[in-house]
Amino acid sequence: MKKIPTLPRWSLPLLSILFWVGAWWLLAVLFGKPLLLPTPWSVITTLFSLMRTASFWQTVGLSLMRIVVGILLALIGGTLLALLTVKSSFAHHLFSPVLTLCKATPVASIIFLVLLWIGRDRVPLFIAFIMALPIVWSNVREGLLQTDKQLLEMAALFGLSAKDKLLAIRIPSLFPYFLAACRSAIALAWKAGIAAEVLCAPKLSIGRGIYESKQYLMTDELFAWTLVVILISAAIEWGALKLLTKVQSQKKWEVEPRDRVA
Repeated sequence: MKKIPTLPRWSLPLLSILFWVGAWWLLAVLFGKPLLLPTPWSVITTLFSLMRTASFWQTVGLSLMRIVVGILLALIGGTLLALLTVKSSFAHHLFSPVLTLCKATPVASIIFLVLLWIGRDRVPLFIAFIMALPIVWSNVREGLLQTDKQLLEMAALFGLSAKDKLLAIRIPSLFPYFLAACRSAIALAWKAGIAAEVLCAPKLSIGRGIYESKQYLMTDELFAWTLVVILISAAIEWGALKLLTKVQSQKKWEVEPRDRVA
């Protein structure tokens, strides 16, 4: 009996995308109202028209810079906060209500409050930071708490230094939690940052492009900007996870043999 050939793994996501694009195209044709639902071809054509302008790349670059800086600050701040709250019970009880409040408060409310306090150009950065911080803090803190105590005791028994314990036990144990934090925080922060741009409409921002295309009923352009948001979000998440996975595979935190105690 002949073995049924299997499709390559890379083809499955492509087939899924083609299926949904085809469904979109069919609905657009059957609906017959481009003002409400343009065809994929119309959206792609509009996107390429936007990409031929210098302002498009300036807009994408500035939006990317604002939100990515917010995400990076959240990764650093959340990690430091996790270390602090693991070491100090007082710090944990002090900061936990604030972080819970950030997670529970609607994004729109935070955006409008922050808009009263700081300039509109800095709101997306701050919103990305606020949305990502609790996720990083909770994941990294959980990773620190879940470090195997028996491994630490064994390391102490064999006389490993604090540096060796960090490189050989703590970082490898923490890494999956940090990876999960990045996966969740990046997507949420990006969407929240774009939402902040839509509401605040800073100059040269993707959110302003979305707002103006909606205001003037340029549906093709609205879909094109939305597609840009989706593609950039996927690219940022893929790039960050790829980089972290590569770092993990290289195992740069392994203890060198000469540092081990015989």
